[in-house]
Amino acid sequence: MTKLAIIAGAIAVLAASASASFSQDVQNDRFKEVLDRGTLRVGVQGAFKPWAFRAPDGSLQGIEVDLAQTVADHMGVALEPVVITSANRMEFLQQGKVDLLIGAMSDRPDRRKIVGIIEPAYWTSGPTLMAKEGVISSWDDIKGKPVCGKQGVFYNKIAETEFGAKVIAFAGNTEAKQALRSGKCMAWVYDDTSISADLASGEWEGYEMPVDTVFSNPWGAAVPLEEMDGIWGTFMAGMAYNWHKDGTLIELEKKWNVKPSPWIQKMHDELQYDDSYLEN
Repeated sequence: MTKLAIIAGAIAVLAASASASFSQDVQNDRFKEVLDRGTLRVGVQGAFKPWAFRAPDGSLQGIEVDLAQTVADHMGVALEPVVITSANRMEFLQQGKVDLLIGAMSDRPDRRKIVGIIEPAYWTSGPTLMAKEGVISSWDDIKGKPVCGKQGVFYNKIAETEFGAKVIAFAGNTEAKQALRSGKCMAWVYDDTSISADLASGEWEGYEMPVDTVFSNPWGAAVPLEEMDGIWGTFMAGMAYNWHKDGTLIELEKKWNVKPSPWIQKMHDELQYDDSYLEN
């Protein structure tokens, strides 16, 4: 029996025994289902570089795919990334099409009523704009103007209600950014993390991120709502904690050439355990 098989077996026993201690209102099926199936299905974005995107060979890769792989590795199962969109990701989780979401989903009160959002969050971002250099100097400049957005992203509402923009929402990031290039929109409203990655790629010469984010919002992985307080939710909370503690997220920033996040560094520093007593 391989080491991973032994670990998986031990986890299965733990899940079976621990489930009895939880309230009957809490379901603990998903963890065991994943182990029995031997495959973890994780919902990730399909065109959100560098978090999750298609490689030239057609496979999915990126920061969130790497995070999903750490979960599969710890469980001793294979990883099956499943492409989701901002519009259907929670529905996919509710319907059992995926076991877990790691899909650039901001943690919002309304979403916590639908899916079980894991703490701690693993990333953070905020709404900002990308536009041609010199076109925009403040958020006020988009009032009454067409702005590209992505369907299902709540930043669109902010651009419309707070700044009076006329948002044209597209099915994906690729379509939205192409519309910006072709002049259909004055700007693109989206996450500062994504826009920073685009500008750093060298493919957006002559464009800039001219305004500060309106606010910063953490991203959370998610499990089915009914599993949040059970084995699956507890296990994922431990995974998220360790992504910060052991420096996984900092290493992924380096691997994927993402500008270091002060928030991720702060979380890494704060979630350390003082084990210096072991050296005595």
